[in-house]
Amino acid sequence: MSGVSPTTLTYPDTSMAVLPASMAALYGDRAAVVDGDTTLTYAELDARSAAVASALRSAGVAERDVVLIYLTNSIEFVVAYYGSLRAGATVTLVNPLQPVPGLHRQIVETGAVAAFTQVEQSGRLLSAAVDSSLTTVVVVDGSVEDAVGVRAISFEEFTAGHSEAPAVSVSSDDVAHVAFTGGTTGVSKGVRVLHRNVLGNVTQMIGWRAGHAVEVGDDGLLRLTPREGSDRGVVPGDAATVVVSPLFHAHALINMSFLLLCGATHVFAGRFEPGRMLALIERYRASYVTGSPAMWHALAVHPDVESRDLTSVRVVSSGAAPIDLVTLGELEKAFPAAAIVEGYGLTEATCLVSSAPLTAEGQYRLGSVGLPAFDTEVEIRAAGDPAVVLPAGERGQLWVRGPQVTDGYLGHPDQTAEQFVDGWLDTGDIAYRDADGYIYICDRAKDMLIYKGYNVYPRELEEILVTHTDVAAAAVVGREAGPVGQEPVAFLVAKAGHDIDEDAVAAFVAEQVLPYKKIRDVFVVDELPTSAAGKIQKVALRERLTHS
Repeated sequence: MSGVSPTTLTYPDTSMAVLPASMAALYGDRAAVVDGDTTLTYAELDARSAAVASALRSAGVAERDVVLIYLTNSIEFVVAYYGSLRAGATVTLVNPLQPVPGLHRQIVETGAVAAFTQVEQSGRLLSAAVDSSLTTVVVVDGSVEDAVGVRAISFEEFTAGHSEAPAVSVSSDDVAHVAFTGGTTGVSKGVRVLHRNVLGNVTQMIGWRAGHAVEVGDDGLLRLTPREGSDRGVVPGDAATVVVSPLFHAHALINMSFLLLCGATHVFAGRFEPGRMLALIERYRASYVTGSPAMWHALAVHPDVESRDLTSVRVVSSGAAPIDLVTLGELEKAFPAAAIVEGYGLTEATCLVSSAPLTAEGQYRLGSVGLPAFDTEVEIRAAGDPAVVLPAGERGQLWVRGPQVTDGYLGHPDQTAEQFVDGWLDTGDIAYRDADGYIYICDRAKDMLIYKGYNVYPRELEEILVTHTDVAAAAVVGREAGPVGQEPVAFLVAKAGHDIDEDAVAAFVAEQVLPYKKIRDVFVVDELPTSAAGKIQKVALRERLTHS
C-alpha cells in the first residue's frame, strides 16, 4: 500500500540562518528560554546568536565548516546552535557525557574546527581534540587552559565586541547538521541533514501541530499564517513547553525549532525528576510536552498528579516506543485536557515521519504511530524484494519519501546507496498499515533496543566486549525492563584458559560508553547458539532470558 498525506504545504527555500531574526520579529520580548533563574527573550536570542555568528567568522570559521556542540541543555546551547547556523556553519551535536574515543572519532569524521563546551566536560574535549582539525574551544561557563594546538576561550571573551551577524550565502541544499546515529547496522554514522530537510520537517510539524503555514516574507524572514479549518494544539505566541529531552538528540532539537518558531516558551527542567517536572508544567502553564513512554509513566503515577493543575496541557506527544494500555489510561486521567499522540521518526528522516492527528476524527489507536506527516509518502515493501509493495495489513519493510528525508551518510557512499534509493529511505523497520493508512511498527530496526527512550545498538557493545582480554565471543540482547523499555544484557564465551569476572567486564564496558548503554547483566556460556550459516541466533538468547 502506498500513501501520501493529502495536503501539500509550501516549504521555505532558505536556510536555518534566518530563524533567530524571524522569531525576534514575531515574538520580541516574549520569553524564549527559561533556564533556572535565567530567562532569554526572543530579542535577546537574536542579539546573542548574532554575536556568536560574528565571533565564529572572526575566529576563522568559514561557511560550511563544522562546529561541534558538546553542551547540556542550557541557554548557551540554544545561542551556540543558532549562532553557528547564522555563521553559515554546519553543526554537529554530541552527548555531553560522550567519552574521549567516540568524541575524537566524531571530530575527525566531521572535520570540526570549533566547539562549544562547559568546564565540566572540557577536559574530555581537549583530550579528544589531539591530532584533529579542532583549533578553537569556547567554554560557555568559565575558562580553562589552552591545550596543544587548541585555543580555549571563555564565551564572554569570545563574543566581546561582536554584534552584527555576517551575511551568508548558504542555501537550502547545504548541510545544516551532521547528526550521528547508529543507523540500522549499529555502526555510528553521520547523517547529512540539509537546511531544507530541517525547515521542511519544522514546516510539517507546524502544519500538523499548530495549524499554520510557514512562508518567507519580502524581508527574507519567516512568518506564520493560519491554515483554513485548522484547530491544532499549539497556539503561536501563546504556548509553553517543559523540556527534559536532551537537545543533542534529533527529536528534541527539531522540536525546539518547531516550537520556538511558534513562540513557545521553553522551560529547561534539567535532570528528569517527576515531581519537579509536574511543578514546572503547572507554574508555566505548559501546553505542549513531549517525551518517551518511560517518562510519561513516571509522571502519570507520581502522587503530585492529584494536587497539580495540569489542565493547560493540550498535547502529550510520545515517541521512541509504544505506550502500554495501563500508562495510556493513567495519562488520560493526569492530563484531562490533552490529546495523547504517538509518533515515529528517525535521524535519517530528520525527525518526524508520522504522528497521530489532532483532529476530531483522529481517534487514538493503540499501538499505532499515526499517519504520515504532510507530503510524506509511505510504502510497505516485501522484505526480500523491495520492488513489491504490500497491501494493507501485511507486514514488510517501511520505506519513506518526503521533504524530511536527508542527504544520506557522511563518508559512507555504499550504505547511502543501499538505504536512499530514488528519493526513498529504507528505514530498516518492519511495519504495516491498516485500511485507514495508520502505521504500526512491528519490529525495531535489526537488533536495536530502546532503553529510557535512547537507542542502544548491540553491535557497538559487542565490539567493545570482544576487546576484553578474557572474552572470546559476545552477543548482546535486550531484556524487558518494564516502563524503561529494554536493558542491554550480554552473553559471553570465555577464551580458553581464562575465567570471566562478570562485574569486571561490565565495568570495562561502562568506562567506554554513555551511561544508558551500560551492560546491565552478564551471562557466561560455553557457546553462543548459531544458525547453519554461522549467524548468532539472538532469538534463542532472548528466550533464555524469559525462562531464567
